[in-house]
Amino acid sequence: MSYSRIIGTGSYLPERVMTNQELERIVDTSDDWIQARTGIRERHIVADDENCGDLARKAALQALDAAGLTPEDIDLLVLATCTPDRVFPSTACLIQRELGMPAGSIAFDVSAACSGFIYALDVANRFIRTDGARRALVIGAEAFSRILNWEDRGTCVLFGDGAGAVVLEASDSPGVLSTHLHADGRQEELLYVPWGVGQGYDHLDSVSGKVSMRGNEVFKVAVRTLGRIVDETLGANGLERGDVDWLVPHQANIRIIAATAKALSLPMENVVVTVGEHGNTSAASIPLALDVAVRDGRIQRDQIVLMEAFGAGFTWGSALVRF
Repeated sequence: MSYSRIIGTGSYLPERVMTNQELERIVDTSDDWIQARTGIRERHIVADDENCGDLARKAALQALDAAGLTPEDIDLLVLATCTPDRVFPSTACLIQRELGMPAGSIAFDVSAACSGFIYALDVANRFIRTDGARRALVIGAEAFSRILNWEDRGTCVLFGDGAGAVVLEASDSPGVLSTHLHADGRQEELLYVPWGVGQGYDHLDSVSGKVSMRGNEVFKVAVRTLGRIVDETLGANGLERGDVDWLVPHQANIRIIAATAKALSLPMENVVVTVGEHGNTSAASIPLALDVAVRDGRIQRDQIVLMEAFGAGFTWGSALVRF
């Protein structure tokens, strides 16, 4: 049985930056309020002629370049997103075509909201470990601003757009040490978009296709759940809290990130935090943050990296990686 290792990372952010000061002119909020509760200062927003697939493709090309590979070398593409370009074909298939990956290679989307990248990484890791693929592109990408209600100050200040990607390759030595996935659909009403194409367009109005969230309740569940998955991940690998070199969390809220770091007894200096500049980019946030820390030299080869996320569904998951 092969293992899989991350051999390249990449990311892409739309050019347009929306600051908290700009949001002050749109909804009843303030820079102080947003920063105090979330840690967010600004976020990137897709242009009118950009979509999720565009962001994903650019992040993928960066990751391939970092890995020293071309699209022809990839036989599996897994895209995590909840803002796909179309109902079908999958956005992954569109990216496969645009990149020029081999015809017949595997490509599909995964939808697990903010936990999507961890789910996608788990799937790709299993393909490689069972000889279903040799090299995989795993991408998290979102055009999340397209499903925001810009009159709802409780949600529109939180989210942004972007994409991040990694290249996984079969290896004789462990890279992805373990992955852990969970879901609980019984709490769907706390964070959801209350419309889908299967309901028919008669049910669609100006807000039904937008994000709805009960923020305080989501916060409480997320903190408890992420604390448990930290213990689960370390226990599965026979590790102590001090064995983790870096935490790369889902970038939802600085208070949730700090609570998870505390559960690990990890100083914030060993936590990759990009929420201030990116906002919550849903499935893109972990690979975006990972790429930032790899490229600025913080994360080094052979270090132990814990990635964890919590999202709508509810879904949650973690991946422990020897980078």
